[in-house]
Amino acid sequence: QVQLVESGGGLVQAGGSLRLSCAASPSGRTFDSYGMGWFRQAPGKQREFVAAINWSGDRTYYADSGKGRFAISRDNVKNTVNLQMNNLKPEDTAVYYCAANPAGGISTTPRSFNSWGQGTQVTVSS
Repeated sequence: QVQLVESGGGLVQAGGSLRLSCAASPSGRTFDSYGMGWFRQAPGKQREFVAAINWSGDRTYYADSGKGRFAISRDNVKNTVNLQMNNLKPEDTAVYYCAANPAGGISTTPRSFNSWGQGTQVTVSS
C-alpha cells in the first residue's frame, strides 16, 4: 500500500484557484506503478470521483464537474500527484482525498483504490 498525505486546501472565493498536492510514500512497489485519483466528499453527500491519472501520467480523466477547470498531474520522481483547480465554485466545497489504484490505470470507482489520504478541506465562498 501507499501512505498518502494531502495538502493545499483552504478557503478561497468563487472564481479563485487552489493547487492540491499529495505526497506518496509507497511500500513494496514503486509509486509509478500506481494509478492515482482525487475524490471529494461534501457534508451529507457520498464520496465522488473528481479526476484520475494513469501510472505514467500520459492519460487523464475528469468528472464532468471539473472538465475545463481542473487538471491532474503527477511527478514520478518526487512521488507526488497534484490537482490544479481553477474557476472554483461554491459547489466545489468538500474534503478532497487522494487515492492510489494498484492496477495502475484509470478508474473512477472508489473500490479500485486501496490507499487513501486523510483529506484536505476546500471551501469556496460565494
